[in-house]
Amino acid sequence: MIIRTKLHIPHVRNALVSRPRLIRKLDEGLEAKLTLVSAQAGYGKTTALSEWVKQCGALAAWVSLDKLDNDYIQFWSYVTASIRERVPGFGQTVDHVLVKGPPASLEYAIPALLNELDQLTGELVIILDDYHFIELPEIHRSLNDLLEHLPPHIHLYIASRTDLTIPTARLLAKGEYHRIQVQDLRFQLDEGVVFFRDTTDLVLTKEQVTELFDHTEGWISGLRLAAISLKRSDNIAETIHRFSGRQHHISDYLLEEVLHYQSEPTLAFLLETSVLNRMNESLCQAVTGQKNSQEQLERLEKLNLFIIPLDDHRGWYRYHHLLSDFLQQHLFTRDRDQWMKVHRRAANWLEHHGFDDEAEEHYLEGEQFADAVRLIEKNLPTLVQSKSIALHRWVSRLPENAFAEKPMIEMFYISVLLGVGEWKAAIRRIEQARIRFQALQGKVSDAEWNQTMGNIYFFCSVASYLQKDLKQMSAYFELVERYMPEGSFFQTMGRNRYQGYDLFDDHLAFLNDLYLGDEFLLKWISIWGKKEKYPFVGLLYASYSKLLYEWNRLEEADGYVRQVLGRPDMLPFARILIQLAISASRIQQALGNSERASELLVQLKSQIDSPDYELFVLKIEAEQACLSVRQGSMQDALDWLQRCGLAPADELTLNHVPEYMALARVLGESGRLEEALELLVRLNRLLMKEDRLRDRIKVLILRSLTFQRQGLPEAAFAELETALDLSAEQGYIRSYLDEGELMAKLLSDYVKVRGNRLSHSSPASLTYARRLLQAWNTASAKEPSDKERLTEQETNVLRFMAEGLSNKEIAPRLNISAETVKFHLKNIYRKLGAKNRIQALQRAAELMMTVE
Repeated sequence: MIIRTKLHIPHVRNALVSRPRLIRKLDEGLEAKLTLVSAQAGYGKTTALSEWVKQCGALAAWVSLDKLDNDYIQFWSYVTASIRERVPGFGQTVDHVLVKGPPASLEYAIPALLNELDQLTGELVIILDDYHFIELPEIHRSLNDLLEHLPPHIHLYIASRTDLTIPTARLLAKGEYHRIQVQDLRFQLDEGVVFFRDTTDLVLTKEQVTELFDHTEGWISGLRLAAISLKRSDNIAETIHRFSGRQHHISDYLLEEVLHYQSEPTLAFLLETSVLNRMNESLCQAVTGQKNSQEQLERLEKLNLFIIPLDDHRGWYRYHHLLSDFLQQHLFTRDRDQWMKVHRRAANWLEHHGFDDEAEEHYLEGEQFADAVRLIEKNLPTLVQSKSIALHRWVSRLPENAFAEKPMIEMFYISVLLGVGEWKAAIRRIEQARIRFQALQGKVSDAEWNQTMGNIYFFCSVASYLQKDLKQMSAYFELVERYMPEGSFFQTMGRNRYQGYDLFDDHLAFLNDLYLGDEFLLKWISIWGKKEKYPFVGLLYASYSKLLYEWNRLEEADGYVRQVLGRPDMLPFARILIQLAISASRIQQALGNSERASELLVQLKSQIDSPDYELFVLKIEAEQACLSVRQGSMQDALDWLQRCGLAPADELTLNHVPEYMALARVLGESGRLEEALELLVRLNRLLMKEDRLRDRIKVLILRSLTFQRQGLPEAAFAELETALDLSAEQGYIRSYLDEGELMAKLLSDYVKVRGNRLSHSSPASLTYARRLLQAWNTASAKEPSDKERLTEQETNVLRFMAEGLSNKEIAPRLNISAETVKFHLKNIYRKLGAKNRIQALQRAAELMMTVE
């Protein structure tokens, strides 16, 4: 839920001191991408920005941040919502990724936000107040990504008590980073004189103001507190003289002085409401029991006692953080029981009014753990889907026994830990859950216990998988079958959403022992393959077909993937479908069915029905680019290179290894060899660190071919030899055969050269190179000629092309889509050895094909 008051620009009192120097300094930020307003509490950062927005007239989106916003989805949802307050309809694509997407797809929120910002025609200022509450590294990194590509008409202003953790050197060097610091914010002496003259009833000499400035160093809140204290002084000169220390010492003294003169009801009101991030009359009354809460709020505002109205109607307020922090510490140390009570009262009111996230925080502070668990259980699906970081934080604060009999909370929490990559913590909790919930047998119904243990054993199998223990994983699968033969809900959870890295989908990317994988996959395919509504098995079929494909057992691989490719229970699950279709496409290409290989990927785009469609398409198009290279359609691969948005210098993560391997392949094929090599070096480093054997072998193969293209045979042999040594034990074949004639020549040269210098090479690598060459000769003998005849539909496309019709004009004539027309054109060009329409028509005429 978006709290609208956090998007309001805080109200500015009329009795402000005019500060033209500071306003000019803030104006200068409109020439930069980023302006940081940085100072400790009490220097008037919020007030300065509020007044500046009011004066400059810029279109400004404002977010008042708090500790609940230390969550990636929450943070960027508020940023998007704040812009939508000023630009109706803004941010639909961003919300689509944030609200509906899984954690792994969140990196696409920033590109989506940048694209929408780029479409805005006017200048926009985005103000993030109190950014020091944000500690999550993922938010800092994403903010850096935003700044890197921020359009020139968008300006980001950040107010924070601390310096930013994001790198700013490049922005500073380019003149895109503007800083406003303590010395800019603190009052100058002339401004202090005006402050006391125009905003207080005090009559101070210039010498007395100067003495106050010496004590406070122009600290605005210190001057305000001093003014409140001096109003009650019988001897102003003596009181000023007593002020000592600098701002970080004087604040407590001055606040104590101010609070000392408040009535008991007002002091109680201040202490008890200090725990609230924001407050209105009803909430204050619920927390304090004082029926005159609105009067109290308005009285505090009139006293200028560090209270900030959040709207023009005086409905919602918040305390200045300086006062709030002081009061909370005062309440906590003075009366711990009262501290707990006010949090519980706040939680009850907030939950009743639909503010569940804030209520959860107060239940935890008030140690109302049963209510905290109940609220988590109530919102579990939403929390797992879009607030996993908050769920993680909340469950971490609960005592272990708080949800001892709430297996679904435990299961969802474990799924969150797995999703954010905290494997060790997940494995530990899985084992603890197994022991704890086994002990519930007899205390709950058999059906409930069986379902709980079925889910537990499924997660135990996941823990075994993460430890690459397939034998133990299989034993847990047997227990899942025993207690929950219809399958765990968690087996298919999120299968229609983009998750990034294929850790749990493309099993061969993670498992290094193909022979153990062969035994495991075949066993569970035989058990689960006959179940009609069991889509989870599709991932096992996909992985087994890839394994057989790697061993060059193409007909068998084709048979397994065909068994499930058209099953109805697979179709709703994009993550399953994409694994099956990509495997099927590679198999068809290897079998010589180039048209079918391309067609499968084109059809895949139309079959996917997922909120994350665009994210899946990025993965499919990377596969299409690789297929285009293998089919000799380099122009299609180069077109992908221009639009894919990937660059060799990008930061690499496991989420996008296939896409960056595709990038390296196309770079190498297009002659950009140095860029390809550098990218492959970094990919190899990542894959070694993460122990990913299959993809590391593929990277080494690409490196050897790139060195071969550079005319560096010894370097090529060294990379190839490492790949061969890694491949021999597991029997990798297709990873070599798929590279075509250049790899065949490299292997042949390697055998000739290294065979004469056995002391310089591993006999195993030579033996395996010879085996691969034998496989090559066998495959080459079976491969059909690439000069195939045009199909009837391709002939029709060619005929309309001769008439000068475009793809869009041809499509309705043949009752097909424009994408399918493009697919047929690719095949026509390939078969005719053409690069464009003119060459295709000329080549067709040369071959005496009928195109009339």
